[in-house]
Amino acid sequence: MINKKYNISLLYVEDDELTREGLSSILSYHIDELYFASNGEEGYELYKSKKPDLVLSDIKMPKLDGIAMSKKIKQFDPFARIILLTAFNESEYLLESIKLNIDAYITKPVNIEELFDNIQKIAEIVELKKEKNKINNLLDEYKKTVDLSSIVSKTNPKGIITFVNEQFENISGYKKEELLGKSHNIVRHEDTSSEVFKEMWHTIKIEKKPWYGKIKNKKKDGGSYYVKTVINPILDEDGNILEFIAVRSDITELEETKLKLEDAYKVTAEKYTHASSLSRIYEDAFDKSSIIIRVTSDMKIKYVNDMFCELTGYSKEELIGESYWTIKHPKTQKNLLEKAFISAREDGIWKGQLKGITKDKKDIHYISTIVSIKDINNNLIEYLGIRLDITKVIALHEELEETQREIIYTMGEIGETRSKETGFHVKRVAEYSKLLALKYGLSESEAETLRLASPMHDIGKVGIPDSILNKPGKLTIEEYDKMKEHTQIGYELLKNSTRDILKASAIVAYEHHEKWDGSGYPRGLSGENIHIFGRITAICDVFDALAHERPYKKAWELDRIIALFKEERAKHFDPTLIDLFLENLDEFLEIQNAYEGRF
Repeated sequence: MINKKYNISLLYVEDDELTREGLSSILSYHIDELYFASNGEEGYELYKSKKPDLVLSDIKMPKLDGIAMSKKIKQFDPFARIILLTAFNESEYLLESIKLNIDAYITKPVNIEELFDNIQKIAEIVELKKEKNKINNLLDEYKKTVDLSSIVSKTNPKGIITFVNEQFENISGYKKEELLGKSHNIVRHEDTSSEVFKEMWHTIKIEKKPWYGKIKNKKKDGGSYYVKTVINPILDEDGNILEFIAVRSDITELEETKLKLEDAYKVTAEKYTHASSLSRIYEDAFDKSSIIIRVTSDMKIKYVNDMFCELTGYSKEELIGESYWTIKHPKTQKNLLEKAFISAREDGIWKGQLKGITKDKKDIHYISTIVSIKDINNNLIEYLGIRLDITKVIALHEELEETQREIIYTMGEIGETRSKETGFHVKRVAEYSKLLALKYGLSESEAETLRLASPMHDIGKVGIPDSILNKPGKLTIEEYDKMKEHTQIGYELLKNSTRDILKASAIVAYEHHEKWDGSGYPRGLSGENIHIFGRITAICDVFDALAHERPYKKAWELDRIIALFKEERAKHFDPTLIDLFLENLDEFLEIQNAYEGRF
């Protein structure tokens, strides 16, 4: 039963008044903002003025049909979310919908459960986008806050200044124009040892790690100031340094006070550092804005804050004093966590993604930063853990991946059902393809990509007439040439996708009828010039097609299929793949039997 209210706006376009009023009465209970239009022109104008989160439209309408209206909306807003309703399940509408990247295509009479399933998925994406925009705005505010409260500069990989903020200008006495394009040596004070800078450059440029330290700098007028500095190398995806960002806090007053105390009262630097560390101001602010856990050197939980308890469902009394390993996820290997703590102890900090579990046994995902807290003699006191909860992000990512897999299987089955073949064909070909890919030596990731892509090998058949697809007899030369176009049609449908699975699907659709000896189509590729995904799918598709009845033939016996494979080795098929297939035939037959196999 549908009882959820969706915080989205929806434009419903339907020319039939009774149909519009009937579905509107249902939608009004579940949609926050609802707009109506009786034709495509009115719908397009409403979209431009109201910019709803979702459009729900009939296809057959006067003035401007649903497809034409969707095109105009997509031209106005490429990211528009659209669900089309139609009583006409025709291939040209489906093809147009795919090209327009329509979110859902539902036939009439409308199945309300199916409709609201699609509305819910889109509503979740819309709400996530709104949340993302909110987070981005918040990040911008954080950046502004840092810029206002800290002394910030950026340099290129050679150490040339490319940016300074107003705080940097104020403390140094230099104007921005005097600093940009110069080396940081312009503010270097002679009292700061050259060894400090050697260590700094080795850390950020060679080790590519953040450098933390205290530096005495010189002002333009010759005076001095002290800054507590963090310099972080910003890396690209290949590990190359793009720039360095330095964030500093002014500690001049503290340092000068320390020097006066040491001179007047003989207070050592160690005692002053110890006394300064007693300040609770920063600790309190940190505790209220982060998910915190502190663990002793012998791995006992020393402290958790309120935000940690909210995340895990435990009370402080249930956790403090207990072993850290009691809150480890059952599927997370203990030695992996031990390595993280060892890394933090040796390097000072460790950061990575971990999986946890709540008191009521629900999975949680988080980014964890583990910092080793040490005394003045470098002895470990405790570990400080700071967590960022990413559970919702992980859940949404998994749901989106599952939705993508379902769409691909559904699209693959559309191509098969038009030629009166069962959906089990694409499932069998998918499982055969992954198994053969693994036998060939492809990675688990590559094999899984092929398993998800292979169901689309015949998606181009949506553009082939039924009279050819389902002809019981042998095709004429002209009909066969038309049939061969399905490889090009499938490729054209998928080639522009940026998704890895759909890019792999485009390859499979395009090349699964190429032959090892170059006599295949559409391009006459040969040998290893045919992508490995195409070579694998070719064998799996032919095997399953021969083993099952089609409109133009009876199912073949297993011995006859094996004989053909041996005969076509190094002609139609990759010889290495054929050998692997036959050597592991029993495993392929197990898959076949699992999906209504013959043998």
